[in-house]
Amino acid sequence: MSSSSDTAQLGFWASVKEVIVLLLLVFLIRTFGFGLYLVPTGSMETTMLVGERFFADKLTPLFSDIKNGEVIAFNNPLFSYSKNKMVRLFQEYVWGPDNWTKRVIGMPGDRVKGAIEDGKPVIYLNEKRLIEPYVNKYPLVRVWKIDQKEVQEHITRGDIDSLWRYIEPKSFDQNRPYDDQPFYRIKKDRIYADVSGQIALHPEIPIYQSSETKRYSVGKSYWTESDEFDVILGKNKFWVMGDNRLGSKDSRWFGPLDGRLIHGRILYRIWSIDSNESWWIWDLIKNPVDFFKRVRWSRFFQKVR
Repeated sequence: MSSSSDTAQLGFWASVKEVIVLLLLVFLIRTFGFGLYLVPTGSMETTMLVGERFFADKLTPLFSDIKNGEVIAFNNPLFSYSKNKMVRLFQEYVWGPDNWTKRVIGMPGDRVKGAIEDGKPVIYLNEKRLIEPYVNKYPLVRVWKIDQKEVQEHITRGDIDSLWRYIEPKSFDQNRPYDDQPFYRIKKDRIYADVSGQIALHPEIPIYQSSETKRYSVGKSYWTESDEFDVILGKNKFWVMGDNRLGSKDSRWFGPLDGRLIHGRILYRIWSIDSNESWWIWDLIKNPVDFFKRVRWSRFFQKVR
């Protein structure tokens, strides 16, 4: 009897060890091998759309340099990281900041300058004007995430200041009707118009310095939460920006990115659907018919450029 009990215990602990080893292998592969990323915001439109899943290479950045023009994944630079080394390692590799995705505009040693010329934002990299074919060329239409009944309920309660959280800009093709857009489904009755009646933000509108923006300085470098900045990048520092310049919070706000936070190159788009759900299976369960109408079949399995 005792022998059977000992055998059962040995079998149980052997199974536990196998599960631990398997989980460790999965963790190492996901942390240092490759990753799958969901796009939660429109900061990289139209290169990357909300609801798309991407494959990222985490291995080669450990052995080779990141290059200008590459799309990278990195830990939230605005996260409050612990000063304790062990806690910070846990935050960076196990649980803590969310993932951000931007394009590398400047490398360590580069000078990156943003200016507004003839009413349009331009970027100079090492004194040479940068040509950026990847920047979003479509206007942004501001759309309510809630219906008008809910909007009115907020207004009735006097909760007007929080309404901005329910407005999101979406790339819009002016040459196609609302019900046949290539990027997002846009309902005409949910389009937001400001007090002047304007519903769209055009892609070449510059973000000027104003009384509401802040100016940050490090030595001779500065950035201003606008399209006006001048930065010389130090060791292991990168200048990163979203392709959707009017809808991206990037180095113009948080400054040079510490290379320590970079953990992958975005390589391939593997999936695309117009959805804000973190897990597409829940969207399919809740909307089994409409789900397939929102799948962007033409954007499957494409290399990111």
